[in-house]
Amino acid sequence: MRWKKTEYWGWGRALRARGEVARPERASALTTLSAESPAPAIGNLRSYGDAALNDGGRAIDMTRMDRVIGFDPETGIVEVESGVNIGDLGISFAARGWIPPVMPGTGFATIGGCIANDVHGKNHHVVGSFGQHVEEITLLQNGRRKTVSPQRNADLFRATVGGLGQTGLIASAKIRMMPCKGDMMVLTERRIDGWDEFIAALDSARSEYTVGWIDATARGAALGRGILEEGEITSGISPSGGRAREVPFNAPNWALSAPVVRAFNAAYFRRVPAGGRTTVKPITAPFFPLDKIHNWNRLYGKRGFHQFQCVVPIDQSDQLRRMLERIANSGLASPLAVLKRMGNGRAGYMSFPMEGYTLAVDFPNRAAAVLLIAELEQMTADAGGRIYFAKDALAGPDNMREMYPEHDKWLRAVQKADPDGKLATDLVRRLKLRETS
Repeated sequence: MRWKKTEYWGWGRALRARGEVARPERASALTTLSAESPAPAIGNLRSYGDAALNDGGRAIDMTRMDRVIGFDPETGIVEVESGVNIGDLGISFAARGWIPPVMPGTGFATIGGCIANDVHGKNHHVVGSFGQHVEEITLLQNGRRKTVSPQRNADLFRATVGGLGQTGLIASAKIRMMPCKGDMMVLTERRIDGWDEFIAALDSARSEYTVGWIDATARGAALGRGILEEGEITSGISPSGGRAREVPFNAPNWALSAPVVRAFNAAYFRRVPAGGRTTVKPITAPFFPLDKIHNWNRLYGKRGFHQFQCVVPIDQSDQLRRMLERIANSGLASPLAVLKRMGNGRAGYMSFPMEGYTLAVDFPNRAAAVLLIAELEQMTADAGGRIYFAKDALAGPDNMREMYPEHDKWLRAVQKADPDGKLATDLVRRLKLRETS
């Protein structure tokens, strides 16, 4: 297998790595790599920070391992290689009456990445996290195949799901698909005028898919205003999804200056009529709203951006409001900010979800934003919440054990699976996740 020296980066483009990367196309080649040159796996690099980076070391690109191995229409269980894109799986099966129960915010996430980060979707409050629908995982550990499931090698299964790829290469997985009516979604959008109303709307929502866009620049009485989207999958004739667009170059710094962002957010808030509206769209539009804009991360300029995403317990909504006030007063937020209600579903020791409210906000990569995110991280810890590794690029190790109280169980399984630390990544080293104290 040929190793190629290359530079690669997370979706935020603020952190980069250089090293040798191999790109196997067959299971036999992957097995050989696992035996001869163990290295962390990477997919489409949709984690925002350094979760998939191994600067100065080797990495195994899994994107050509993208075959559907089999599907049982009686049980709805599909077996796929880990390089399959979740969006491709959803699109190809929805017309046949099946869909992955959990779809993250981009269809370009691979199945391996969905497992390693135990991703959640707009229906977490209903169906839980991705890993809760994984029936079985085939791992490669130093060239040896090991099958794990919630019943078989359960401890290793829980260390693998949400475990950041530290227990072995995820070669393939069996996913329990969910019956669906079709490949369309009835989407209802309505304006929400402020924070308290938004929290109340999320608490009372009964739709299967619910998400809120929030204006992170609004202050005073308008703090927390936004748009609540509620959706249900349906059948129908699919209209054209429209032509994909691309951001061809890095945007200049002024493109996301505070006045520009405030003006954009005000217009975006008013794009939904005061009385709300209901439309029918292909499922790809509400599931993956930015995937039609290729390389949209270039909008943040050549220095890239950081996303901060946290979840705090239900009784800590006031702390989350204080965090939003801090963000709004900073003048640093971008138009991309999301608020969701989460249930308690999680499948792994290091899985992000917990019952509460999750807030995600993007910031251009500037010194002031780095300081603000550090402050937000501490506020999250003080609230008994946690940050999302798939989005993080800046956190330090101090709060990690408190945020993830099952870390010790994960670490024991990881030390047994990869005692020499061959699968460690930049994020794992930065947060000292594989250190005993």
